[in-house]
Amino acid sequence: MVEIISLEGTEDTPKIVLDAKRGVFEISGRSLPEDAMDFYEPVVEWFEAHRGVLKDIKVYFKLEYINSASTKACVDVLKALESVPQAQVVWEYFDEDIEDLGKQFARLVKLPFEITRGEY
Repeated sequence: MVEIISLEGTEDTPKIVLDAKRGVFEISGRSLPEDAMDFYEPVVEWFEAHRGVLKDIKVYFKLEYINSASTKACVDVLKALESVPQAQVVWEYFDEDIEDLGKQFARLVKLPFEITRGEY
């Protein structure tokens, strides 16, 4: 089992930090990888592998931009997160499109969602 996922963001991919020991769970930046499903697959697998270990966590999404392929992949991440007891999502938005997307995601999954305006 991979203990930590830590990926630096690029112009096309978000920064991802999943670190259960430090209690840091964040996906931030721009998400438009060439193959979004392949890019996010380790994140889905990480949450699935840690569902028996994690409890009462907050996962922060701070996406500035997200393409349609990444939208589907994020739904898969959120679905995997549903299996983590008392998991919560904090969705920070920077514009109305990202705010609306957060609201759509909140309706698709059975997770508490906090939607809040982020700062650049």
